[in-house]
Amino acid sequence: MTTTPFPDGFLWGGATAANQIEGAYDEDGKGLSVQDVMPRGISGPRTDRPTPDNLKLVGIDHYHRYAEDIALFAEMGFSVYRFSIAWSRIFPNGDETEPNEEGLAFYDRVLDELEKHGIEPLVTISHYETPLHLAEQYGGWTNRALIGFYERYARTLFERFGNRVTYWLTFNEINSLLHAPFMSGGIPIPDGGVPKGELYQAMHHELVASARATRIAREVAPAAKVGCMVLSMPIYPLSPSPADAVAVMDADHGNLVYGDVHTRGEYPGYFLRRLREEGIELDITDEDRADLKNTVDFVSFSYYMSIAETADADKRGSGEGNIMGGVPNPTLPASEWGWQIDPVGLRLVLNQFWDRWQKPLFIVENGLGARDQLVEVDGEKTVVDDYRIQYLNDHLVQVGEALEDGVAVLGYTSWGCIDIVSASTAQLSKRYGFIYVDRNDDGSGTLNRYRKKSFHWYSDVIRTNGGSLTR
Repeated sequence: MTTTPFPDGFLWGGATAANQIEGAYDEDGKGLSVQDVMPRGISGPRTDRPTPDNLKLVGIDHYHRYAEDIALFAEMGFSVYRFSIAWSRIFPNGDETEPNEEGLAFYDRVLDELEKHGIEPLVTISHYETPLHLAEQYGGWTNRALIGFYERYARTLFERFGNRVTYWLTFNEINSLLHAPFMSGGIPIPDGGVPKGELYQAMHHELVASARATRIAREVAPAAKVGCMVLSMPIYPLSPSPADAVAVMDADHGNLVYGDVHTRGEYPGYFLRRLREEGIELDITDEDRADLKNTVDFVSFSYYMSIAETADADKRGSGEGNIMGGVPNPTLPASEWGWQIDPVGLRLVLNQFWDRWQKPLFIVENGLGARDQLVEVDGEKTVVDDYRIQYLNDHLVQVGEALEDGVAVLGYTSWGCIDIVSASTAQLSKRYGFIYVDRNDDGSGTLNRYRKKSFHWYSDVIRTNGGSLTR
């Protein structure tokens, strides 16, 4: 390419989450989160208390190595870094009235390093990190009391960091709550599962809490920009049958309702119909309805794969590794973990979201999990991850196409820019980063950092503002 569609000021960077990167799960006053009792990630059962086989208890020791890691991000040329604040570092149980100063001070130090390197912070307030106490004593987000606890937490962050952070996200992949209740909503799962009505009520509580946080930000930190964050999932009909097209529409509505409420300030008719037909009546107060009118400034999302849908029950079944259901698309290849690789789907979802919501968009997660092999090249330890370079290149080319289509895109943060513990499997062997971290699934390793081939490739992409991408 001799020209680039990426605008001046486009934000390039990477993304992580506290529970997957920090470690130090019990240091400096931090309380337990739901992640501390999920040693197998979403794919396994929870434990009563943290166990040594939970790799997230150490993560990649970012809590003690954040300055080294941020310096590597700066070397790549990051202009933005998305990270989350661990709720239980700030309020160890979640229901205290006063925050933990040591937790706040840690994130002050992180922001100091980012400012030193000229990197814009993009902060996720809640990234699958509900304090365990709120799950065990209150039932997680099924309990309306969590709105107030979250409101206090968000206000604390805005008052402390509001003059240092412009971009905020309220919840990570908020539409995953129905599919991963404990991880996403801190909701204990009894035998037989959580009743659908309780899940919808928890969804409502999170949406109200998100809207209240947006209102508080505008009061406390008027320069802040608050966005929602959803898991995007383009859905194709498995056949040209009209019945399959309706199945796609119904599945799409299940994902889009969250963005619709965040951007429009009320529940759409198709969702109200679903509640009627399922015999569910939500507890929605007049105050809730007023709160929901505090709509977001932008929409952020993750994108990893697309799925297909069909009305034919004999052909239905979840794609491997996909918590959101759907049917594997026979026209697409898949990663080692069964996630279908579809770069064009990113252009489609960017256009769909822009046409639907007319809010600036931010791609805050996109990447390829793979079993990388550390090798030595010219005397340096590295990973020759051409497969990752190809994946990211092809997706970024489609972002460029969406920009040419007229879609407003603020930036792109690759997931996870340094190897971290997988949320879905709690493995370290499922690696996404540009930086290899020497730690293994059995917990062994030096924790040394090594630049992968993709590290240098992404640096060139940033330096040229997308001009080095290969069509």
